[in-house]
Amino acid sequence: MPVSLIRMETLALQKFVDACRIGYFATSDENSQPHVVPVCFLVQGENAYITIDDKPKRGGKPLKRISNILHNPRVALVVDHYEEEWSKLGWVMFKGHAEILNIGSEHDCAQELLQIRYPQMQLMDLQKHPVIAMRIDKVSSWGAVK
Repeated sequence: MPVSLIRMETLALQKFVDACRIGYFATSDENSQPHVVPVCFLVQGENAYITIDDKPKRGGKPLKRISNILHNPRVALVVDHYEEEWSKLGWVMFKGHAEILNIGSEHDCAQELLQIRYPQMQLMDLQKHPVIAMRIDKVSSWGAVK
C-alpha cells in the first residue's frame, strides 16, 4: 500500500500503530546479514523515528544498527499485537530507507515527540544522540489491525 494511504485507509490502522509500544527494527550489514532489535518508535506521516537513548550500550563502538544503515540504508520496522485469542492478532510492516540525523529541526522535533510518547525518555538528554529517520515507502498489514 502506498505510504500516503496509512492515514487514509482507516483511522483504526493508525490507532493500531499508535497503540503498539515496541517495534522490531531490521537492518542488514554489508554482507546482507540481518540484524533485528526491539525499539521505541514513532510513526508520523511518511516517516518513522527511532532514537538512540541513554541506556548503557556495550563496547563503545557504534551500534550495529547505525553501522548497518551506513552500509545499507534499506530497513524495515514491524509492530504487532499478540493475544492467545488468535483472531485478535495483527501486525503492520513498514519498509523504506533510513537516514541518521545528528542535528537539525527534524532531529529535535523527533526527539521531543519521542519523549512525549515515552515518559521514560523525559529524564534523558536525547538531544546529544542521533535519530534514525526511516523514510517509509511501503506499508503492509495483516490481521486485526483495521
